[in-house]
Amino acid sequence: MISMHVAQVSYSDAMGFVVLLRSDADKRTLPILIGQPEAQAIALVIDKIQVPRPLTHDLFKLVLDNLECRMKRVEICDLRENTFYAQLVLERGAQEIPIDARPSDAIALALRSAVPIMVAEGVMDVAGLMFPDADGEAGKAPVGKKELLPLDRLKAQIQKAID
Repeated sequence: MISMHVAQVSYSDAMGFVVLLRSDADKRTLPILIGQPEAQAIALVIDKIQVPRPLTHDLFKLVLDNLECRMKRVEICDLRENTFYAQLVLERGAQEIPIDARPSDAIALALRSAVPIMVAEGVMDVAGLMFPDADGEAGKAPVGKKELLPLDRLKAQIQKAID
């Protein structure tokens, strides 16, 4: 598993909302298409916006806390037919409990719980991309990994996946 962080949540008329997860190890990026409510739930945490009443992800975290069940990490563990699959890994006592979840919900909960976001190496091998650094220099792709793909090519790949 590769440790990741949320680099950005963006919107495009052509693709809708996309969350970009960035590898802490080798700077690969994993783009995942998400819905508007999930994008909002993620952005609220990133932008540190407080809401007057708990939203769904806040409520779920409160329930876990009150049941003395700790979220240990989230894992984006599979990619099948252009659909990402994730799990919440909960801990109660000494027992780990995996729970199936949509990646967008898992990410929103990971941010609220301050737990690691992990992605399976196989998922990154298939869907991870390299982007230029902020100064425009292309990062060197790790041996055996995909070479740098420009943003327009990424958009074409995402559109192909949608089609």
